[in-house]
Amino acid sequence: MIEKIYKFTDEKNVEKIVDDEHVALNHMVLRKGEGLPEHYSNSNVYMIITGGTMSIKLDDQDAQAYVAGTIINIPYHIKMNVINNYETVLEFFVVKAPNPRNYVAE
Repeated sequence: MIEKIYKFTDEKNVEKIVDDEHVALNHMVLRKGEGLPEHYSNSNVYMIITGGTMSIKLDDQDAQAYVAGTIINIPYHIKMNVINNYETVLEFFVVKAPNPRNYVAE
């Protein structure tokens, strides 16, 4: 078998799906009022929203809302604060490429 198969659920808040030398891929499900701890991006980050609406505050900007079907690209070393302020469950994937353990800051 050439391909690798990865599975994910819709129940866990955060689940690591892929963590190899090329990419880190996480799947996240946040209910109303849930969020991620404020942190800095540790690679090039792509957030792919597949359900609900994400509120995200980057550095000193005002929080922005993004709906399902949106892909957000966040550069390296940006302060970020993600929360679900809405009734609908927020579901999204986080792709970090390259994998943070292989990221070399320019």
